[in-house]
Order: sequence, then structure tokens, then C-alpha cells
Amino acid sequence: MRFHPRTPAAAGEARRRGFTLLEIMIALAILSLLIGLAVSNLDSIFGDAQVSTAKLFVHESIKLPLTSYRLKMGDYPSTAEGLPALIAAPAGKEAQWSGPYFADAKIPLDPWGEPYVYRYPGVKNKTGYDIFSKGPDHVEGTADDIGNW
Repeated sequence: MRFHPRTPAAAGEARRRGFTLLEIMIALAILSLLIGLAVSNLDSIFGDAQVSTAKLFVHESIKLPLTSYRLKMGDYPSTAEGLPALIAAPAGKEAQWSGPYFADAKIPLDPWGEPYVYRYPGVKNKTGYDIFSKGPDHVEGTADDIGNW
């Protein structure tokens, strides 16, 4: 067995292989800054996703069930019948109804847990129907409403 004495250069290399406490603290500070920025932006990220989900529903997802209902029944459900007419036959129309027109037989709520508002004939869409979410403030008629107009 041979003994290799450490030279001063080899001893310096051994000390430089690990991280110093200062380097670890700087890395942790940078990491915590990045995590803080990500957490502070989560609300805007998820808020945008909720708005996009509501827009997708009122512009696209509801079209097929309402069009299928209209083709079978001759017209869209009235405001009084509402979206529940897509799940269960309205009174007096049981013979021609062939639903449910939603695959899971349930009308989804908007991303804020509220039912979508449906009107036919529409107030904003004079020749069709209005469907909208009251948005994050849960109040109808405000700027954050998300509708198919």
C-alpha cells in the first residue's frame, strides 16, 4: 500500500468540492423569490382559466344540446322551461321529447358554482337565445358577465 501525501493544491481542491453556506443561502433566497412570484400569480392564472371555461360553454358547449332540442322539438326551450328542458321533458311535450340532450344528464354550473342564465327569445340575441354566466361577482348585468353575444 502506497501512501500519497497531500499536496497543498490537493487539499485546496478537496475544500472547494462542496457548497459554502453563503452559496446555499443565496440559492434558497432565489428559490423562495421564484416560489413567491408563482404563488402571487396563481389567482390571475386560475381566474383566466375560469373565464375561458365560461366562454367555451356559452359559445360552444351548449350549442349542440340546444340545437338538438330545437331540431326535435321545433324551437328552443322557452325562458320559463329553461335549460332543465334539456334534461327532462317540459310539461305537455313528453311525446316528442327525446332527451336528455346532455351526455351526463346534468346541466353544468359556471366556474363560480352558479347556474348559467338562459333566455329565449334572447334580449341581446334577438333572433336566438341568450346564455351567460354572471361572472365572478355573481351579479347579473355587470361588466364581468360572460355571454354568447
